[in-house]
Amino acid sequence: MGGASPAPTGPRIALGIDPGTAIVGYAVVAARGDNLSMIACDVITTPAHMPLAERFQRIYQSLIEIIGTYHPNEAAMEELFFAKNARTAMTVGQARGVAMLALANGGLPISEYTPKQVKQAVTGYGGAAKDQVGEMVRILLKLSAIPRPDDAADAAAVAICHLHTASVLTDNYLKLR
Repeated sequence: MGGASPAPTGPRIALGIDPGTAIVGYAVVAARGDNLSMIACDVITTPAHMPLAERFQRIYQSLIEIIGTYHPNEAAMEELFFAKNARTAMTVGQARGVAMLALANGGLPISEYTPKQVKQAVTGYGGAAKDQVGEMVRILLKLSAIPRPDDAADAAAVAICHLHTASVLTDNYLKLR
């Protein structure tokens, strides 16, 4: 007995992450078909004077709390954009690893997207400016204002990118079967 798989009954809920050391943006976005809605969007901050290990611990614990509160069923993270400063790139890479560990320990499948892929999925142009991405996040999620700070809007863009990309890939896979 063949046929297509049954459609999921509930919304897909994705946790988007814009990694950093001082500021980690996060957004929880639900998708029911093409209809997107914001569940939560904010940042996790760590003070510069705090020892690096404690900053990583705060990021990890905060993400575990977010997963426990909002119950996303998938996660997406922006890939590291190489900065001119190697030291900064290394600490952001470490923070990204901590975030990835929290997502994995939270039982979430993780997808990764380059900044260009995120911009392409949200605005239709891979070279879009930050304000263009923020405005499209506002429009796509039917918000009254662009999420602030920029890191929160960037995390929402990552979640939108994932929900659109994963949806297209799934639809194409089902069509090929």
